[in-house]
Amino acid sequence: MCGITGIYSKNLVGKIHMINLSRATDLLARRGPDARGVWMNDTVGLGHRRLSIIDTSENGHQPMRDVSGRYCIVYNGEIYNFRQIRDELLPAGIPYKGGSDTEVLLYAFIHFGEKCLEKLNGFFAFAVYDEQENSLFLARDRFGIKPLYYLNDEDKFLFASDMHSLLAYGIEKQLDMESLYTYLQLNYTAAPHTMIRGIRMLAPG
Repeated sequence: MCGITGIYSKNLVGKIHMINLSRATDLLARRGPDARGVWMNDTVGLGHRRLSIIDTSENGHQPMRDVSGRYCIVYNGEIYNFRQIRDELLPAGIPYKGGSDTEVLLYAFIHFGEKCLEKLNGFFAFAVYDEQENSLFLARDRFGIKPLYYLNDEDKFLFASDMHSLLAYGIEKQLDMESLYTYLQLNYTAAPHTMIRGIRMLAPG
């Protein structure tokens, strides 16, 4: 289990919230006690807490960037067939540094784009930032095993593995009455809604 979080600022107001990235990352410590990492530029900030399982060396630390420095990934999960995908990419001359599934996932996204999802056998939630295109791509596994919450408003786009991390960005906590009504009827909150207005859970798949 690891934890991921991030912010994509759309304007100057959004950039102010980037100062909360460090705290949002620290609040994921229970999900990843082995390592902590953050990466930022003028627009985007990404944070990761790691539970080291595959390639426990520093080569598996995140946020992870490709050799060109264009792409950066934060990832939570496990790709069971990452060695097969790694071998498939070898003819493309991928300059692997370590043996983590994170690195394979990053280069699979670079090589195949969003179609890399069709090749993944496992459970995951991840975000890849393309600095050249200034774009952020998020994905979640087909069964929704790994959680991923987000908030999108006129100033910023936020995401995190849990709500505590997301709330660390200074979100105003307002009860979502529709979700409360559903909870009182069914004893659970129906995704993609949450109890906090504006916060949604990314749908599985």
